[in-house]
Amino acid sequence: MTYETFRAKVLQGLQDRELGNVSLRLTKQMKSNGQMKYGIVFKNPAANASPTIYLEEYYEFYQATKDLNTVINLVARLYQSLPVIQVDEKKLLDYSAAKSRIIMKLVNTEKNRTFLETAPHIPFQDLSIVYHYLIGKSDRMLLSMPVNDDVLKEWGVDTLELHQQAVANYNRLLPIKFANLNQHLLDRGFLKSEYYAAISDNDPNKDMYFLTNEYFSCGAVLMTCKNLMDEIADFFKEDFYIIPSSIHEVILFPRSKAPSKEELDQLIQEVNQEYPDPEEYLSDHAYYYSKSGQDTGEYFMQNLLLHSPGIIS
Repeated sequence: MTYETFRAKVLQGLQDRELGNVSLRLTKQMKSNGQMKYGIVFKNPAANASPTIYLEEYYEFYQATKDLNTVINLVARLYQSLPVIQVDEKKLLDYSAAKSRIIMKLVNTEKNRTFLETAPHIPFQDLSIVYHYLIGKSDRMLLSMPVNDDVLKEWGVDTLELHQQAVANYNRLLPIKFANLNQHLLDRGFLKSEYYAAISDNDPNKDMYFLTNEYFSCGAVLMTCKNLMDEIADFFKEDFYIIPSSIHEVILFPRSKAPSKEELDQLIQEVNQEYPDPEEYLSDHAYYYSKSGQDTGEYFMQNLLLHSPGIIS
């Protein structure tokens, strides 16, 4: 079954289900990194914000199982689990009311040039900080809308003020999460306890830490926060490398424990080719952070504009 036929059959199957007073339609949207995604819009007359469920992962499931009925049931259950969102448009267009909901995200500049042409952003190395209005949060899911130039004009503020507000909001809206990677994998059940106990003191992976937010969503932007990076340098007691594993999180590696920059770059490129969703791609090389300001490489980072919330007590 082609993807086009699959989408039509899922739509028909959902229309045959009892989903309440909701109308459905197919849609396509340009997402992060220029990825075109196809999905179904669920329009509930009780809400003025209509969720979209994208179908790419469900099509992969269907290709593996040939079980269309299960796909339709999964999509229906996901929709039914979503909260009904009512966006107050007056508050959205009033900056004094909207500013407390502004968040920031980090994207690859080259792969998002079309979007960046019409959206306020701040360049950061070969990346760009962009801004969203946070509509709601549910079960590790963030519902947000991008802030474009038209919205910024309506608000009557500039990009720098928008950035300052997003930084001020961040830890309140999206609490920061910083932890040892192996410990995190153990806690989540992805790493067996007997393996964790047997890890050698010489295993470099035990020195890796990850940085994101509690929703594990678009947390890589924290690498742009200077005083947060300074705190982490103090925690490590040395400079460190930043591995951009996706737009959602970064992996941090103390310099004395890390392999060479060339080896890190090769590892990142291999992982990018094999694992991440193209929409989640951030970069194909490591970055280096030095609190002392000693520039040791091409992707040295100590030029951030503003301070951020701290995380390490």
